[in-house]
Amino acid sequence: MIETLLSAVRRHAAAHADEAGVAATPIAGLTVIRAMLPSALQYAINRPLVALVLQGGKRVTIGRQTLDFGAGESLLISADVPTVSQITRASGAVPYFSLVLELDLKVIEELSVEMAAAPEPGPAVRIEPTDAEVADAALRLMRLMERPAALPVIGNQLLRELHYWLLAGRHGGAMRGLGVTGSHAQRISRAIAVLRADYAAPVRVEQLADIAGLSPSAFHQHFKAITSLSPLQFQKQLRLIEARRLMLAEGRSASLAAYEVGYESVQQFNREYARLFGQPPGRDLKASRERAVAA
Repeated sequence: MIETLLSAVRRHAAAHADEAGVAATPIAGLTVIRAMLPSALQYAINRPLVALVLQGGKRVTIGRQTLDFGAGESLLISADVPTVSQITRASGAVPYFSLVLELDLKVIEELSVEMAAAPEPGPAVRIEPTDAEVADAALRLMRLMERPAALPVIGNQLLRELHYWLLAGRHGGAMRGLGVTGSHAQRISRAIAVLRADYAAPVRVEQLADIAGLSPSAFHQHFKAITSLSPLQFQKQLRLIEARRLMLAEGRSASLAAYEVGYESVQQFNREYARLFGQPPGRDLKASRERAVAA
């Protein structure tokens, strides 16, 4: 019997998934997601990634654009853009399963040079049918995790091959933009790395522009074109998303979470939290706990 990627992912989730349905792997950037019922809205500013949906369905909203996709399709996020996502089709009998890979920009840059293929302009978030070669490489990577002695020897090679098939497939044109040395995407990604690493600290746009090697005006223009947000809006969403995680996952109070992520005013935090998530922290936490109890 020929094993499928779904059966390999299902087996890994059964052995390793936590209460949230997230199953880490020993391969950097590779995660299995399982859900037994539709989820609440999930807010994130993801790093560039590819998500292969193997069973069930999901919806992702970027600005005013909403994308629905399901088994046999893959989602590419080729820039650090804010998304609102929700698992829409999942049950105990037919769980949602996906395999998520955070893209390695260094590997993409190396392969893009070797492949000598030009990037293609397009949206930062897109859905395509999953290429057979991508699914095959992902399956071999999942199998390799059950061979611990082989993983450090050929794991990086298989991960590189998976990136190659992604670049050679339907998502390739958009992904190759991440591998253009000195491109605006690469310059902005350097500034984003700084924002992610120290989101609670005050930020000066001039300092971020220096890191990106751009003038302040050009930096602001390209930052917003790539992420859909200004640098300060980007930092604000990072803070609010982390504060929500601290409250939901670690039991912080709203005021403590606000101070931990860099807010000096709890009132300002409450206003901006409600603007992003649709309701103030207290009501949001209560609704989330009620959903968890129902689940």
